[in-house]
Amino acid sequence: MFGNTFGKLFRITCCGESYAGGFRKNLNLPPELYGGLLTIVDGVPPGIKITAELIQAELDKRKPGQTPLDSPRKEKDRVYIFSGVMEDQLTTGAPVGLVIPNNDIQDVHIDQYRSYKDSIRPGHAEYGFFKKYGEHGDWVGAGRASGRETASRVAGGAVAKAILDTMGIDVVAYTIASHNIRIDHEVTYEEAKANYRKNELNCPDLALAEKMKADVLEVKKSGETCGGIVECIARGVPAGLGEPVFDKMNAMLAHAVCSIGAIKGIEFGSGFEVAGMVGSESNDEAYVDPQSGRVRFKTNHAGGILGGITTWEDIRFRCAIKPTPTVSVPQDTVNVAKMENTVLSPITRRDPSLLPRIYPVIEAMTRCVILDALYMAQGYWKVSGIDEKWLKI
Repeated sequence: MFGNTFGKLFRITCCGESYAGGFRKNLNLPPELYGGLLTIVDGVPPGIKITAELIQAELDKRKPGQTPLDSPRKEKDRVYIFSGVMEDQLTTGAPVGLVIPNNDIQDVHIDQYRSYKDSIRPGHAEYGFFKKYGEHGDWVGAGRASGRETASRVAGGAVAKAILDTMGIDVVAYTIASHNIRIDHEVTYEEAKANYRKNELNCPDLALAEKMKADVLEVKKSGETCGGIVECIARGVPAGLGEPVFDKMNAMLAHAVCSIGAIKGIEFGSGFEVAGMVGSESNDEAYVDPQSGRVRFKTNHAGGILGGITTWEDIRFRCAIKPTPTVSVPQDTVNVAKMENTVLSPITRRDPSLLPRIYPVIEAMTRCVILDALYMAQGYWKVSGIDEKWLKI
């Protein structure tokens, strides 16, 4: 299995499965070593304070079983730092290693998956897994295709956050739409921060959030699930990050965010609305800011990125989140062991909506991209010989 490392200079490498450890419970091992998720973070500077509590705060945002809108799976998601951090909880410059054990891996749930392990669950990754891995692919809870793997991303993103915090760079993601209930105005960074995590859906419009919650719970009663839209703002990102061709900043963010299993679309700035604009409406006009003396832009239809390179303006993008594919509604499918048509009605645990738990994953991947791009830009500027006056515009 390839593609488990993300980034060039700041890199996270992840491994682990949804029910890792489920078949090792009878071995002579402590429960923490049955199985779980691992993250190795390369490119962490020395002298950064990183504690388990700092990483845990991010993991707790996506931990299941906290509200009626989550999966009832009771994972503690407790993180252990096992390398790269020494005296006074400061990094040494070595790779930072993180472990998140699985604890909710009871046989009753494994047996539920076993009962239909040869069937393609509609909306899930089974067909691709059968094609790539045959009979030995992980069938318990979707394995590496499970949303559980995102815990390791959040752990890596928490390390990136500790570094970005020292630079004054902030990333915040929040729900703007759930099952066709949508905020009718552009959310400001200040509004998003003021109302951050004040409701289960992390929606900045507190009154609308209650309507969203009631709707999700109503959908849940029917055995169905629903999707929505998460928006993300990155503030304080310097201008000049990103490359003009293949490694555009928006392309790298799209790579990172669209690697999250439930993401089905992404748009930057005004996004698809630009299709109905004329050029002068879409263009962001530049001016010299009298306070900073730098170039700024009157509008931000570009979402903080022009020509693949950041502009000092807020990076702003939105993601379409699909409904959780596991539903308690009969659906047609195929049993691949018998190559027969069949009907499937899964009974496993699920999130009626992914919105309450996916926003910290989006934040984590965004932070990894920004920090990686910062490393590359700083290295380029150091050796390019570019006149410093261009770094000050």
